Amino acid sequence: MREIHINDIISMIEHLFIDANVNLSENMYDMIKSAIDREESPVGKEVLRELLKNADLAREEKMPICQDTGLAVTFLEIGQDVHIAGGDLTGAVSEGVRRAYLNGFLRKSCCHPFTRKNTGDNTPPIIHTKIVPGDRLKITVLPKGGGSENYGEVRMLTPSQGREGVKAFVLEMVRRGGPNPCPPIIVGVGIGGNFETSALLSKEALMVPAGERNADDDMAALELEMLEEINRTGIGPQGYGGSVTALDVHVKMAPCHLASLPVAVNIQCHAHRIREAVL
Repeated sequence: MREIHINDIISMIEHLFIDANVNLSENMYDMIKSAIDREESPVGKEVLRELLKNADLAREEKMPICQDTGLAVTFLEIGQDVHIAGGDLTGAVSEGVRRAYLNGFLRKSCCHPFTRKNTGDNTPPIIHTKIVPGDRLKITVLPKGGGSENYGEVRMLTPSQGREGVKAFVLEMVRRGGPNPCPPIIVGVGIGGNFETSALLSKEALMVPAGERNADDDMAALELEMLEEINRTGIGPQGYGGSVTALDVHVKMAPCHLASLPVAVNIQCHAHRIREAVL
């Protein structure tokens, strides 16, 4: 049994959320940079250049890439041979988030659904956990902004709608979002399971590195088909028109009930803020 102290978890959570909000990942920087050559619109090209300038300034000034520093979505893969010492795991994640949003000068966006009263420290975080083999704790953080999250949806398609129905639904959500999710976007698609499983799959799909294809050849082909069709919408960078509306599409799939075809769409903005670490 391996012991991990909550102080190590708190410190790592704090670091990951600040880093994700301030530093555009090298992968996304390169994706946007390469998109400039593919973009057919002069305005679209200039927008992409400005996004990179913004990322450079954020890194240099140690300021957030975007003023919307998101809800604190956290995924934990907990090794079955790990013992959390010094306190409870949920409390440790909450404290790490609290410190990150205070010490990193990140906007606190968490509020009561009806009164809209802010919780003041961006807690409680949203935590998803899995028990896995081993003696490690993997932490993945996704600060999720409202502009992109608002254009996510779960839909229970009929089995007869099949592959074409999935593609139509994804395109509908991208068109509905238009400029609001701050394109060029990353699109996560969850297929199968049930109502809640499909939603979680779509969020997990966003955690796949941009540019990486699904191991299933059929799903990989579907990802590329949807990416091509999304980029034919003409929405373009930040909605100013162009040929680069999405940088990538990722699909995660699970078996479902024979009477159902659950599908979920979850969208990330161009910053695609995600960080992970293993303790």
